[in-house]
Amino acid sequence: MLAGVIFDFDGVIADSHPVHLRAWKTFLRSLGKDVRDDELAFVLEGSKREEILRHFVGNITEQQVRDFGAEKERLFQAIASELRMVRGFAEFLAQIETAGIPAAVATSGSRPRVERTLEKFALRDRFRLIVTGDDVPRGKPDPALFLLAARSLQTEVENILVCEDAVSGVVAARAAGMKCLAIAANSRAARLKEAGASIIVEDFTQTTLGMVRQLFAQQPPAATSVT
Repeated sequence: MLAGVIFDFDGVIADSHPVHLRAWKTFLRSLGKDVRDDELAFVLEGSKREEILRHFVGNITEQQVRDFGAEKERLFQAIASELRMVRGFAEFLAQIETAGIPAAVATSGSRPRVERTLEKFALRDRFRLIVTGDDVPRGKPDPALFLLAARSLQTEVENILVCEDAVSGVVAARAAGMKCLAIAANSRAARLKEAGASIIVEDFTQTTLGMVRQLFAQQPPAATSVT
């Protein structure tokens, strides 16, 4: 039985990937690194900011992580007015709320940016808990983010749906014992299916709460409790 929903943030709630990619490209170019678009796709795979920095820049100090992260955030905020919600998300969230199903956010993004954007969308108070990359030592595909968020939903992990758009996020959800609905933008449907996504859609206009409940009417996988 569906009893809780955990949403990733970037690419699931906020259609933020184009803005992120532009900000990262500008930042890396300022360091003399002209990164190709296919190389920059690493940004979309749910890693924490420090993991992304070390992937592209190499072995840097903790102070450089903070300084570089602040500069990338400045570049992001300079074009953040372009942010929009993923199509159909508001309607899907409303269906969940009407049904009395609690929801949480679990994202590798930084807390200030995530909370600022949720406030921009008037969504900040509509989630039971917001877990960010600042709250766990390791980002996805480690399941820690989802397991931490699940505790606030007060249900068994097999009763939770995770909404994700990254392969590493799908892997993390499955490692946590949860079913996963994947938002397959950028022609990633095949990779998301291979990673273990239960439902794959282009955006939330292609699904309903009824469709998700049918998924949970099937035999659930073995899982452990986090309550």
